[in-house]
Amino acid sequence: MAAGAAVAQSYPNRPIRMIVPFPPGGPTDGMARIVSDRLGQVLGQSVVIENKGGGAGGSVGAKFVASSDPDGYTILITPGGSLTNGPAVHRNIGYDPVKAFTPVALLMTAPLIMTVHPSLPVTTVKELVEHAKANPGKVIWGSQGFGTGPHLLCEMLKFETGANIQHVPYRGSAPAITALLAGEIQTFTDPSTTIFPHVQSGKARALAVTTATRARNLPDTPTIAEAGFPNMQRYFWLGVVAPAGTPPEIIDKLNAAFRESLAPAETRQRLRNLDADVAISTPEDFRKMLAEELALWTRVAKAANIQVD
Repeated sequence: MAAGAAVAQSYPNRPIRMIVPFPPGGPTDGMARIVSDRLGQVLGQSVVIENKGGGAGGSVGAKFVASSDPDGYTILITPGGSLTNGPAVHRNIGYDPVKAFTPVALLMTAPLIMTVHPSLPVTTVKELVEHAKANPGKVIWGSQGFGTGPHLLCEMLKFETGANIQHVPYRGSAPAITALLAGEIQTFTDPSTTIFPHVQSGKARALAVTTATRARNLPDTPTIAEAGFPNMQRYFWLGVVAPAGTPPEIIDKLNAAFRESLAPAETRQRLRNLDADVAISTPEDFRKMLAEELALWTRVAKAANIQVD
């Protein structure tokens, strides 16, 4: 115990790498940059963002962290793609999401907004389904990658309605948003933190939000349940994990540092402006949540027959 306390007391004594498993410009990258500066001040060391995009829902970055030294100097900030959704659909993702990581904290949550390109003649989710059925294979649903939450929402919509919608995965939100704005894809579901400005400017049309309540910034946009698809109710979340075997004293110190970093009113307001909310958790509560999400998406993937070897 004394040795563990000594390790925690001296930690950190060099910069910390925060791995973002998606390209720059997406919601995970944006939120990581909001948090990292303040986190560095709290810990007294710089926190360096490294983008390692690619793979199923961000599995390249996750695999990199899983194989890193468990010393607290390499951590992963990620949504569910690399820890729950991706492993649910990829049998050979390259790591065991339960055994490879030690949970640090859930950080924040935000609504997912289902949008379409303004040229598509639909204003509701039901109209989108009807249009897709009338034009089989011509409606393209872009996602942040195979195995991400929005990809599985696409599969759930297809499974529930029988609509012939074509899924096209990208390497994160930023390239998918570029494709949406250019009209290369017709529909895209993304966290409010990155897609809302494009809805606000009229470059994308919001059909629904996937949370239980309407989004603060889009009070006139119905929830997915109000739109007639209650089974698609989900939200975007962001959390942090470290390699398995990281000393508990370091995990606790990181958890406390994230908690302090997200405490200032100005930080919370920056997130609220993007319709995101601080949702800091304990390591154990985050562990339970990850287990529940993995079980849920495994059932969804099996029911919809979404599997990749």
